[in-house]
Amino acid sequence: MMNSYSDEDLLMLSGIQHIAFCERQWALIHIEQQWTENVLTIEGHHLHERTDDSSEDETRGNTITWRAHSLISYRLGLYGRADIVELFHTADDDPDSIKINEKNGRWKLVPVEYKRGKPKPDECDEVQLCAQAICLEEMYNINLKEGFIYYGATRHRHNVDFNKRLREQVEAHSKRMHEIFYNGTTPLADYRSHCRSCSLADICLPKATGNRLSGTEYLNLNLIDT
Repeated sequence: MMNSYSDEDLLMLSGIQHIAFCERQWALIHIEQQWTENVLTIEGHHLHERTDDSSEDETRGNTITWRAHSLISYRLGLYGRADIVELFHTADDDPDSIKINEKNGRWKLVPVEYKRGKPKPDECDEVQLCAQAICLEEMYNINLKEGFIYYGATRHRHNVDFNKRLREQVEAHSKRMHEIFYNGTTPLADYRSHCRSCSLADICLPKATGNRLSGTEYLNLNLIDT
């Protein structure tokens, strides 16, 4: 497969969750370099830190666990890491498995993403996990059918099917990320109900700036006024 993007073009994979939630939020973070913490993002960081406590691969019986595994897709133009990739011992004739140095047999990969809270009504989390799966497919020349999202509030794994519809969302969102980044223009605010839970609400000010100013423009004007 020919590469669509070069190393210089790669964008952060984690941003696909942001753009699936809101294009303006993605641009504020990844173009304007603005960020703020709220209780949701802080709890999320703590949960991810716990998955990274050990840098060593872990083997238990017929299961291997990779933590903070590096990911890349030149076709999507994304790079990042997976919280966890679980590998299960499988049949020697399984075409969607890999061999591992110093390990016998063949192994099937399953990405696992850790999230705070509980399953959401949208598919932002599923889009992010599917993007991770597409990276793994490109890296290891395999096909993946499913992965899991572990939610801290429910302490339960949510199964994610990497179906055609979800893959098409990943393709569309990654393409849109590159379009916005190339143009360098932050989309206008579009106030919706989910704005109330956004960690950038005080910077974006969607009610005040809708269809008028970017976050940077608003801050510059207010600094001048004061």
